[in-house]
Amino acid sequence: MKLNRILLALSCAVAASTASAQTDSGFYHPFTLAPADASSSGGGGAGDDDKAAAAELAKKLSNPVASLISVPIQNNWDFGYGSADAMRYTANVQPVIPFTLNEKWNLITRTIVPLIYAESTGPGVSSKTGLGDIVQSIWFSPKAPTASGWIWGAGPVLLYPSGTDGLSGHKWGAGPTALVLKQENGWTYGALFNHIWSYAGQGSNPDVNATFMQPFVSFTTKKFTTYTLNTESTYDWDNSQWTVPVNFMVAQLVKIGGKPVQFSLGARYYAEKPDGGPDWGMRFAVTFLFPK
Repeated sequence: MKLNRILLALSCAVAASTASAQTDSGFYHPFTLAPADASSSGGGGAGDDDKAAAAELAKKLSNPVASLISVPIQNNWDFGYGSADAMRYTANVQPVIPFTLNEKWNLITRTIVPLIYAESTGPGVSSKTGLGDIVQSIWFSPKAPTASGWIWGAGPVLLYPSGTDGLSGHKWGAGPTALVLKQENGWTYGALFNHIWSYAGQGSNPDVNATFMQPFVSFTTKKFTTYTLNTESTYDWDNSQWTVPVNFMVAQLVKIGGKPVQFSLGARYYAEKPDGGPDWGMRFAVTFLFPK
């Protein structure tokens, strides 16, 4: 029964993402799906230019502060909540938009908008569907790497109590965020960090005092396939509790109707979690790219 539920959820997400590409973006053509390095000629010329452009896109996709407009739609399923062994589905729509400040600095915004369906976790607990709390990160980042090749960005992170009842902490929050990474020979490695404190909101709800840490390493092949291993760990300081999902993802950059799109699929294992938290999960993502 659970396997059928997983397969049904995954097939629905693929269909929804494909429909979104077809109706919203207006460039989906079912017979033009091809690897982004495909060339229409035997050698040189436009084919080499396409390969170089695709290689640059694949590199930027592993860099959260790259000068690239992207709109990832990230479908997450987590299994094992509560006594009912319940499932929670979260669709994160997270547009990343860079702005040029001057010849040396960029400003990059990433807004994560979660849409959630949470099954009942036990007797007397109802299932819930709605919007979660929005998290927005803002990084100021130099356009050029450091002399040793490191890329970095820093700025504020903001928490908005946008969620519906039962899916929101009803707290306003803010704090610092930063990231650092290096890219060489197809490898990308680094870490992203933020900390959020709540400063206003419903007094009856628990305060937010949480650190998020995301160390990551990825490798992109010459066919623009990217393998990524990371954790998306959160430490709740008020309850002295870690949540540590370990993710492994495989992503492929392709062209659909001449436009670049990345598809990602992976799984996660919860190495640490609160009581009643999930055991494992899956992720399927579609990232629409808008190169400058």
